[in-house]
Parts: sequence; C-alpha cells; structure tokens
Amino acid sequence: MKKLIIIPAYNESESIEDTVRNIEKFADEFDYVIINDCSTDNTLEICKKNNFNVINLPQNLGIGGAVQTGYLYGCRNGYDMAVQVDGDGQHDPAFLKKMADTLQQNNLDMVIGSRFIEKKGFQSTGLRRLGIRYFTGLIKVLTGKTITDPTSGLRMVNKTIMSIFSVNYPKDYPEPESVVAIIRKGMKVGEIPVVMHERTGGVSSISAKKSVYYMIKVSLAILIERIRK
Repeated sequence: MKKLIIIPAYNESESIEDTVRNIEKFADEFDYVIINDCSTDNTLEICKKNNFNVINLPQNLGIGGAVQTGYLYGCRNGYDMAVQVDGDGQHDPAFLKKMADTLQQNNLDMVIGSRFIEKKGFQSTGLRRLGIRYFTGLIKVLTGKTITDPTSGLRMVNKTIMSIFSVNYPKDYPEPESVVAIIRKGMKVGEIPVVMHERTGGVSSISAKKSVYYMIKVSLAILIERIRK
C-alpha cells in the first residue's frame, strides 16, 4: 500500500522542518509532499535547503486548493491512501499507522483523528469548541452520523475518496463540508482518538474577526451539500 502525507503550508517557516522530521521519525512508511501555498515567508527556502519534497504553488489557493493539489498529486502517482497533516505542528504523526490500520481493517473510506473522544492534549479554545459542537450537532441532524471533531484536518482517505477530492473539493474551510459530501454519497466515515498539540508557529487562518463568517459560510455550505442532487 502506497501511503501519502499531504502537508499544506502557508507561512510555516517556524514549524515546517520539525513537522517533516517528526514524520520521518514516527511515520517512515509514508511518503510526503509539502504544498507551499505561495508563502510570503521563507517556508519554500527551508524546504529547498533540506531537499524536502515540495510543490510550490504560483499563487495562494487557500487551504482547500492546497490540499486538493495534494490529492491530485496522490492520484497521479498511484497512492492508495492519503492523509492531511498540517504544517504547524498540531498533528502528531505517531497516530498515522493506527489511522491506516483502522481505515483498512474496518473497510472505511475516511478516518478522522478526533481530539474529543478521549479529550487528551490540546482541546482548542473555548469559543472554537463551542463552534465544533455546533457543527457536530448540525451534521448529526442532516446526516444521522455523529462526527465528534468535524473541523479536524487530520483525516485519512482511501483511493476512491482521493479521486473524488482531486476533482471536487471545497475551497474555503473544507473539513465539515467535505465530510457531509462523503456521508451523503454513502461512504463510510470513522474516527479514532488522537492527541493534538498547540501550533508551534504561524497564525491560524480563522481569526476572531473571521469566526462569524466561518460559521455562516460553512453552515450554508453544509446545507447546500445536503440538499444537492
């Protein structure tokens, strides 16, 4: 089984090297590709200096476009599964083997690493936890499926989902919307408990000022995805 780690990176110069070193140490059965989303800092220079496997986007596509580029890379290079690991140090590659085993052994299409099953490690801010619970409830009402961590970026998918996401993937705050899209297609989604860390550098794309926009935009996107034929 060929396994790929997709690392979207925008201005992650403080953490990108440690992210890759941890992957090499704890998940050496995986290949990786860094998608440098037109960073304005020296993320690309650090990748080149260390001979990291990197795709440099000519313009900023946002998190959705960067991750979709990784799925396209995975499809074109014959990978059997792919997992997103953010470049900011929050996702622990030590859990990737368990995620891959769960995906295969339970014949799942997607496995999400959830910080809220065992509630260990960094639990995010109180405001974000409130928003996550809201999306958990909304997805439950619309699909009947309970996803405890619908905004988690630590998500592993099989070859079928890679193919789907390489063609059609939400561009803006994609995690909850794409989960709903997979569930409504009859695909099987599961979760396993993981421990996440506080980001080691950079700034979150969802600022306090953007939180209201995020909630409204993602809610509408989920509702539209649910009723789409």
